[in-house]
Amino acid sequence: MIKQEKEFQDKIDADLTIEPKDWMPDKYRLHLIRQISQHAHSEIIGMQPEGNWITRAPSLRAKMVLIAKVQDEAGHGLYLYSACESLGITRDELIDQLQTGKAKYSNIFNYPTLSWADIGAIGWLVDGAAIVNQQSLRGTSYGPYARAMVRICREESFHQRQGYEIMSKMSNGTKEQQQMAQDALNRWWWPSLMMFGPHDADSAHSSNAMKWKIKRETNDALRQIFLDRTVKQADLIGLTIPDPDLKWNEKTKHYDFGKIDWDEFWKVVEGNGFCNKERIANHIKAHKEGIWVKQAALAYAKKMEN
Repeated sequence: MIKQEKEFQDKIDADLTIEPKDWMPDKYRLHLIRQISQHAHSEIIGMQPEGNWITRAPSLRAKMVLIAKVQDEAGHGLYLYSACESLGITRDELIDQLQTGKAKYSNIFNYPTLSWADIGAIGWLVDGAAIVNQQSLRGTSYGPYARAMVRICREESFHQRQGYEIMSKMSNGTKEQQQMAQDALNRWWWPSLMMFGPHDADSAHSSNAMKWKIKRETNDALRQIFLDRTVKQADLIGLTIPDPDLKWNEKTKHYDFGKIDWDEFWKVVEGNGFCNKERIANHIKAHKEGIWVKQAALAYAKKMEN
């Protein structure tokens, strides 16, 4: 076992990918299952706050773009579930963990979408934060996960541009539209910063994730990259970041920012956010109502085999 562990770590240190049939420590496998499944669940649950606005999009073009985006999120979930299954866990087990609360998904998707501007904020901020994290994951040590990230990152870049376009148009529109855009930014800014997870010193999983190169950058480093980019983007369209402590640090060449409300973060993670119960209830309902589709597909596949 010690020899296998050394060979495994040597492979990691040499920047070689770990593949499903390779030997890996149980803790590595379990860490990946937790992380990839959380990522997959986030993509699937994340369809809900945006899907809520498909019938209320302000134009046919906006409706078509939003439908395409929500469809992309479903595909991302499927890529990630497939990568997770390569670690020896079934899709049914993954879904059960989500629906029973054993597995988590990103805290950001437990906030409500109150206006069309929220769809812009999600694309610009939430998908913008996701891109920063996922670009790093293209170099993750587990092969199937890294390969899934390549296509996902391309599509997320489209999503971020779509959201920024909405916010740009609204911030240059009527006074009411400008107020809607600023209000959406005010409500989504801090939850977007929370998406990267706790400060590294407070994260129970960061140490092994960095050692095994599952993660290539720390939570705080990724958060800073996102913040530096987004502040400049807000300035370009005349929106104000809702942080009185935000200021440029000439010494570090980064923006300093205010304190994140981690009490709110943990409250949402533990199931007490605005929409936690609603999101899971909707998922369970859709899963039950769509079970006949799965059964029909399996029956057809079985018939074709015979």
